[in-house]
Amino acid sequence: MSIIDKPSDYFNTKLYTGTGSELALTGVGFQPDFTWIKGRSGATEHVLTDSVRGVTKELSSNDDGAEETVAQGLTAFGSDGFTVGTDGSYNTSSATYASWNWLGANGTASNGSGSITSTVSANTTSGFSIVTYTGNASAGATLGHGLSATPKMMLIKRATGGATQWVVYHVSTGNTKALYLNTTATPLTVTGFFNNTTPTSSVFTVGTDTACNGDGNDMIAYCFAEKQGYSKFGSYTGNGNADGTFVYTGFKPAFVMIKNSSHAGQYWEIFDNKRNTFNVNNNKLYPNANLAEQQENFDIVSNGFKCRDTGGTNVSGNTYIYMAFAEEPFVTSTTNGSIPATAR
Repeated sequence: MSIIDKPSDYFNTKLYTGTGSELALTGVGFQPDFTWIKGRSGATEHVLTDSVRGVTKELSSNDDGAEETVAQGLTAFGSDGFTVGTDGSYNTSSATYASWNWLGANGTASNGSGSITSTVSANTTSGFSIVTYTGNASAGATLGHGLSATPKMMLIKRATGGATQWVVYHVSTGNTKALYLNTTATPLTVTGFFNNTTPTSSVFTVGTDTACNGDGNDMIAYCFAEKQGYSKFGSYTGNGNADGTFVYTGFKPAFVMIKNSSHAGQYWEIFDNKRNTFNVNNNKLYPNANLAEQQENFDIVSNGFKCRDTGGTNVSGNTYIYMAFAEEPFVTSTTNGSIPATAR
């Protein structure tokens, strides 16, 4: 198994302050294929743009709306960042923003591995792909994802044809259940999402539900496979204690997204290494809400994260699912993937 020694070549958080006029941002470290932006200082929507659907094409993780074309949204992807226009969700003067950026293939390919031909921008090194397809409402339809590895998490959205929820597949909740990224609901059991079928190293399966397979509708899926030293997808149980649950990821996280999967009414939460300047009090944003940045006791450490709140990400006895990407691997290719003796 290859190990990614420099995770920031594939994922990076870029913070910026709005100017109210066209703004070209650099310092991401690569040309993004997927950029997720949220205003930190105000109540703005989350705006998600990718290179496969195209610039100015916006989806919001905090609502169920269809894709919108926002001429003054994200207007270009550049070799080291992206450009935003004057829309308030991207660039209000003096407002602060966080952007989370992933590298795909910087190009697309047609993928015929499934029963529906998909268009894919896949990075097999980092285990990330963007998949677009036209739904056919057929139970058991399959889509090629291009990863050559089994996805552990997928974010799926109907882009055209009306409002539908964001459907989340996570390895810890399995193929019979799904979470909604835009709500606080617990996992729902719906055969129409994934046809009760686990993804494989070549395809994922969808059922008849319009949120995953709307007939004649444009669909989008962001797929993530796990890579040692770079990404981790799993679950943990909260203990309700300030000396909270520690979650081992095998790297120092640059990004962690968490959802309580056993108790309704709990928000999704995002932490990252750029907004979080010190432990224990760290900044979070809610993917399912347009709220400004909040705070929670949460540690990012060299080999994982520790939940230090008595609620939020650490309610006693509650189960949580998470996705995490690395700032720095705990092991590198020079250690041959072994865990240092001091860490055992």
